[in-house]
Amino acid sequence: MSKVYRIAIIGCGGIANGKHMPSLAKLKNVEMVAFCDIEEERAQEAKEKYGTAEAVVTTDYNELLADKTIDIVHVCTPNDSHAEITIDFLENGKHVMCEKPMAKTAADARRMVEAAERTGMKLTVGYNNRFRSDSQYLKKVCESGDLGDIYFSKAHAIRRRAVPTWGVFLDEEKQGGGPLIDIGTHALDLTLWMMDNYEPKVVLGSSFHKLGSRKDAANAWGPWDPEKFKVEDSAFGMIVMKNGATIMLESSWALNVTQVGEAMCTLSGTEGGADMWNGLTINGEKHSRLYEQKIEMNSGGVAFYDGETESAPDLEMRLWIDAIENDKEPVVTPKQACVVSEILEAVYESASTGKAVYFE
Repeated sequence: MSKVYRIAIIGCGGIANGKHMPSLAKLKNVEMVAFCDIEEERAQEAKEKYGTAEAVVTTDYNELLADKTIDIVHVCTPNDSHAEITIDFLENGKHVMCEKPMAKTAADARRMVEAAERTGMKLTVGYNNRFRSDSQYLKKVCESGDLGDIYFSKAHAIRRRAVPTWGVFLDEEKQGGGPLIDIGTHALDLTLWMMDNYEPKVVLGSSFHKLGSRKDAANAWGPWDPEKFKVEDSAFGMIVMKNGATIMLESSWALNVTQVGEAMCTLSGTEGGADMWNGLTINGEKHSRLYEQKIEMNSGGVAFYDGETESAPDLEMRLWIDAIENDKEPVVTPKQACVVSEILEAVYESASTGKAVYFE
């Protein structure tokens, strides 16, 4: 009989309820045996919905560190606590999935990488957009060489007016930033992964707080409080890699544009290109003619079948548990996630100083 992995959930808020716990609950070889949240009521509600009968409920994750029956921990807390909690559990013999971004600072992200390597425990970061059907298909296109050498890309994370007004999203101390570290991180991770390029050379960035000070602004989740809006509303970066490849990164929660989209990328290679605007499109040249190919991500019209046999969160969780069970490298590696954090921090630093940030 295969092993049943015992999982602890640290942070029982939106992302835990929206992704982690529902998808883990579908797996037959896992059970959620501990729930921790600073609000005990939330942890209790999570236990009642997803936990075993004897599952532990606590407001202090330290009470779970020495529990040798826990195999895996999912860290779903604000960014500033990712590193501390993750490292503590790695050092106590637990595999860890940490929500994105890896950490509030690049230094903390590097400490997490070091802890995983030192302890031999597995660590991954919740970049769930890699697991979408269009992302999975495009990754195969890139790996096959159909696009050739990808030397120019754009990472898109643009909202017209969709500022998250709940939780700690607007708190720079807790989060480390605004849309760049919140949604720009997804777009950048996706782009680097497609390019399979994790060697930045120089970063130039800019950030703006142009709309965050407005009162009664139109917003998908209702007006924000200007007094609490302590982070940027937009940030942009140009990243030049060591091989010369260049990435334009754009992120915003509130920008006066009509073309919006997030967790998307545009790729330009020597043999072809691709973009994720309004679905996945591959472009190129054949027989001295230019072409565009729209990729259908469904079954092509078969009745009662939409082509989506497994959602992105479900695939993400299944492959994470599979990596542990079969001792494989997780789809999102700690080193990859760390480079994302290093580039994001460089964009913020460049925006603050007005100078380019060079990597050694």
